[in-house]
Amino acid sequence: MDKGHTIHQAIIQKKVDNREKEKSTGLAWWQLSLIGIGSIIGAGFFLGTGLSIQTAGPAILIDYILAGVTAFIVFSALAEMTVRDPVQGSFRTYAKKAFGNSMGFMSGWMYWLSGVFIMSSEAVALATFTKYWFPHVPLWIFTIAYVAAAFGINILGVKNFGKIESTFAMIKLSTLVIFVCFGIFLLMHFISPQNVTLKGFSEFHPFFTMGINGMWSALIFAFFSFGGIEVIGIASSELKDRAEVPKAGIGMLMALVSVYILSIFFILYMVSWTQISEAKSPFVLALNLFNIPYIGSIFNLIIISAAFSTMVGALFSVTNIMVSLADDRDAPKSFGEKNQKGTAYKALFVTGFALALSLVLSFILPGQIYEYITTAAGVLLILNWVTILTSQIKLRKAAKEKIRTYKMPGSPYTSYLGIAFILIAVSGGLFHPTQRMGVLISLGLIGVIFLSYHLIVKKRKPLTKNY
Repeated sequence: MDKGHTIHQAIIQKKVDNREKEKSTGLAWWQLSLIGIGSIIGAGFFLGTGLSIQTAGPAILIDYILAGVTAFIVFSALAEMTVRDPVQGSFRTYAKKAFGNSMGFMSGWMYWLSGVFIMSSEAVALATFTKYWFPHVPLWIFTIAYVAAAFGINILGVKNFGKIESTFAMIKLSTLVIFVCFGIFLLMHFISPQNVTLKGFSEFHPFFTMGINGMWSALIFAFFSFGGIEVIGIASSELKDRAEVPKAGIGMLMALVSVYILSIFFILYMVSWTQISEAKSPFVLALNLFNIPYIGSIFNLIIISAAFSTMVGALFSVTNIMVSLADDRDAPKSFGEKNQKGTAYKALFVTGFALALSLVLSFILPGQIYEYITTAAGVLLILNWVTILTSQIKLRKAAKEKIRTYKMPGSPYTSYLGIAFILIAVSGGLFHPTQRMGVLISLGLIGVIFLSYHLIVKKRKPLTKNY
């Protein structure tokens, strides 16, 4: 009796020790926030903001407010489902629970495909920016080097990945915070550029100088700046305490919305929006007023860190989605295998192979056609938000127990509002030639994924799985 009791106590103690070990090696909520920031703030914001300002004028500030509100709605929906029902696969598993196998399949592959093309565009951008210092080195050498480094970081395992990605996120966030502080000093007249008169608020009138159509067509650019918030749900399984998902996401979004809106506001305060174009980073254009030494090299380094951490975060996310697809037999089962460090090495290898094909396309296809494809990837990412919101509406109705943990504010009305904002943003992209082609290509890719499910996957014997 005593021996049996001792063995039972030892088993219990071992389970407790294992749980404590998992908690000690898991991510803190602030690390998850930083991973989200690192995955979201990419080179596109530092460079592409010029095109959005050129399209909407000062009204771009409203676009970023709308995009921030929508991102918060989407995150709230994902957080509610994650805290109530933590599962592998995050949003694609919730889509499967809400609408069946086909939606889980489509949501997962939409995210994976968009992630591959986004990583490809970031890799090409990284190589291009690095050639600023080494103009005679072939572009493909830098591309391979950055991709290899991103894979190396992901192979290190979740704990090391979290530390490295958090460091890159701090670099990007600190850069934007410093820029905002610089703008505040200007506004308070603590500093001023020599022999240059700041445009101030005079250039904000008329606010809707490009009309409602201009603001509408630029809205999708603002949405792209928040693309990737799904990483909070995907990486939440690595948290020490899953109940801290809302805290991590709210911290991430507060930081993003604040630095996005304030940094754009101060760009418009320093430089006339009519002088801003997609040819040059508006940040560099604004800081050039102050004759800061080596500003080109400094910002080039910042953009490189931004693009690299976005690629690393995207690789982590799409690899985990591939594991979820494999677990549900929506991808070969072996893709779900992990090594001792928790790295799904086969899923990582397959994603790397797809990334290599995408990079080959970037070199052989005309630049404009490849731009259409990468734009379509961004649209796929945003359209997946609709799946998250509709899943939350359906699963909230189906929930038998009263939600006692995190509850999405204003549900289901906020979910419907979020869906409306997303559809407005995507339809606004039809006004811009490049975005229009991106929207149409994304719809075509969704059609291909849908047909793939019905022609290949649906014919299999169904998998019985208890969630």
